[in-house]
Amino acid sequence: MDISRLKEIREDNNLLQKDVANYLKIKQQQYSEYEIGKRLIPINYLSDLADFYNTSIDYLLSKTDKRNPYPKRIL
Repeated sequence: MDISRLKEIREDNNLLQKDVANYLKIKQQQYSEYEIGKRLIPINYLSDLADFYNTSIDYLLSKTDKRNPYPKRIL
C-alpha cells in the first residue's frame, strides 16, 4: 500500500504528526508508523483522515490524483 500521500497532505496543511495523531486520538509514534508504512492504517482512520483533509480515501492511497472528494450519492 502506497501511503506516501499521508505525509504529503499533512505537510501541505502545515501540520505536525502530533497534530494528526491528536485528531485521531492516537500516539504520535503510532501515526508515524502509518506514514512510513511500518504499520497498516485501519480503514476507520483512513475514513477519518479523508474527512479531515476533505479528500477521498483513494487519494490518500494514491489510487487517484484527483484531490477533491467524491460527490455524495443521493438515494
